[in-house]
Amino acid sequence: MYTYLLINLLSISIPFIASFDRRLNFYKDWKYFFPGLFMTLAFFIAWDVLYTHWGIWGFNERYLTGINIINLPLEEWLFFITIPYACVFTYAALKYLVRKDYFGPWSNTITWILIVVLTVVGAIHYDHLYTSVTFGLTAVFLLLHLLVFKSNYLGRFYFSYLIILIPFFIVNGILTGSFIEGEVVYYDDSMNLGIRMFTIPVEDSIYGFLLILMNVTFYEGFKRRAKTT
Repeated sequence: MYTYLLINLLSISIPFIASFDRRLNFYKDWKYFFPGLFMTLAFFIAWDVLYTHWGIWGFNERYLTGINIINLPLEEWLFFITIPYACVFTYAALKYLVRKDYFGPWSNTITWILIVVLTVVGAIHYDHLYTSVTFGLTAVFLLLHLLVFKSNYLGRFYFSYLIILIPFFIVNGILTGSFIEGEVVYYDDSMNLGIRMFTIPVEDSIYGFLLILMNVTFYEGFKRRAKTT
């Protein structure tokens, strides 16, 4: 059963086709999106290889093609391409379709709250490596947005991520054992909080948040640079 491969293909299929919609023309933004995608992929693959080696998470061969690259299934590599593509497309589409920046006026407040909560929880559970590293890295990256990048799109990102959480629960739910027998991806619960949203470790929502925000950051950064030059 090539379940993980099928999830990747289904996740990107509609966003890829919709990228050629005349109103959105997201394909014209590929030159801004793909460089950041591959830089983000390199970071997350290195993290993934290390945590797989340590047994913090692993993969059920029953649902894989059996093709491995640097000790990771091919499907895991594809995950860091298909999911960011679908999510950044959604972010760009919502920017076009929803003109009002609903969270914009409160984006700094939301960001500071997230930084404090993530830092405190990560510090308290420093011995849970999935929790502490994921929460800590996300807090640091958000702090960079406030103090260094001075981003003006965080409100739109937060709005988009709330929408993205709907397919997130479906995709991650399947990967962690919802709707199927067993799990595609399994975890060592001694390395996380042990709190599950259905079958999904709560850390996955922050991991996904960081993955998508990093892709959006590069995407917006390359677009801004192109406009200034």
